[in-house]
Amino acid sequence: MSQFSDFNFSGHKAVVRVDFNVPLNDKYEITDDTRMTAAVPTIKKILKDGGSVILMSHLGRPKDGPTEKYSLKHLVYHLVKLLDGVTVKFAEDCVGPVAETAAANLQPGEVLLLENLRFHKEEEKGDKAFAEKLSKLGDVYVNDAFGTAHRAHASTAVIAEFFAADKRMFGLLMEAEVSNGEKVLSGAGKPFTAILGGAKVSDKILIIENLMEKANNIIIGGGMAYTFLKAQGKEIGNSLVENDKLDLALELLAKAKAKGVQLILPVDSVAADKFAADANTQIVSNDNIPAGWMGLDIGEKSVALFSETIQQSKTILWNGPMGVFEMKAFQNGTKAVADAIVIATSQGAFSLVGGGDSVAAVNQFGLSEKVSYVSTGGGALLEFFEGKVLPGIAAIKG
Repeated sequence: MSQFSDFNFSGHKAVVRVDFNVPLNDKYEITDDTRMTAAVPTIKKILKDGGSVILMSHLGRPKDGPTEKYSLKHLVYHLVKLLDGVTVKFAEDCVGPVAETAAANLQPGEVLLLENLRFHKEEEKGDKAFAEKLSKLGDVYVNDAFGTAHRAHASTAVIAEFFAADKRMFGLLMEAEVSNGEKVLSGAGKPFTAILGGAKVSDKILIIENLMEKANNIIIGGGMAYTFLKAQGKEIGNSLVENDKLDLALELLAKAKAKGVQLILPVDSVAADKFAADANTQIVSNDNIPAGWMGLDIGEKSVALFSETIQQSKTILWNGPMGVFEMKAFQNGTKAVADAIVIATSQGAFSLVGGGDSVAAVNQFGLSEKVSYVSTGGGALLEFFEGKVLPGIAAIKG
């Protein structure tokens, strides 16, 4: 059992760091509540025990203090619905008399949502005095915000030091994120295949290097593949490329070869004559993409190559799409990879999908229930797989 599950919150006021950084439209309506939904089991467990919950989060990147569009008050109504009608109070500040009074008056079974932490610059600075003020609102600290675990902020990394070891813990979401991540990094069944997509090699250098120590296969897709292809002397037309990373791409290819890791690149592309949903398209070999054309998805031969490797794997990590999957003409590669992961999972493989675009893809294709675990962390997940110590995790583990 976990520390969180074993703890009886009866009579306790739990200060819970959640990640409610959800997208809002111009009417302040939530367009994707995944992060809020993910925190519900942790909140409900505390309430069921007879405790009360003080929720703190950031929303967006406010530059100059309180800003209407970044106020967490817009989330209260939806939070009440997610918690099946539980009383949710709102404090118009996260520290000071308003927050202190609201926290002091909170009754067992009630929830208090504090205003946006980032309305105070001290939050992102990791200010100790600010963290101490937050800590005084409750007597137990729970970090359930994996999405911000890589930030050394007051509410994620500093606040924990004001609580005894038995009064600071991960919530259920954070526990799941850490245990599933460690399962891939430390306990991966072989063959282990990492699938990396997205636009830039520069965003994924560290994760590629760290995974070379653990993975048997690294599949490269998305825009970043064309930097590797150009480095090998191939004509890539107008495809996305980082010309200043060509030498690095060759180094990574050489490192993979030396370590006996298969670094698998796409062999063909769905090429377009412009970056648009209504572009003219053709499937072309990646040896020679015509001038004026750009690769916006992997082609059929690449789909077959990638799918075969994925379906033979026992552990799969997927971070990043294979193409511009937001446009229907260029979503086949990403969908095919998702389907291959689902097949492998059904055959007993462990699959972890993480990173905003990959998660959006499995949700869009209705496949999120058919993989082993879908992570809520973007930058945090990347840094975790780069082998870095995440401040939000270190603060709890001590």
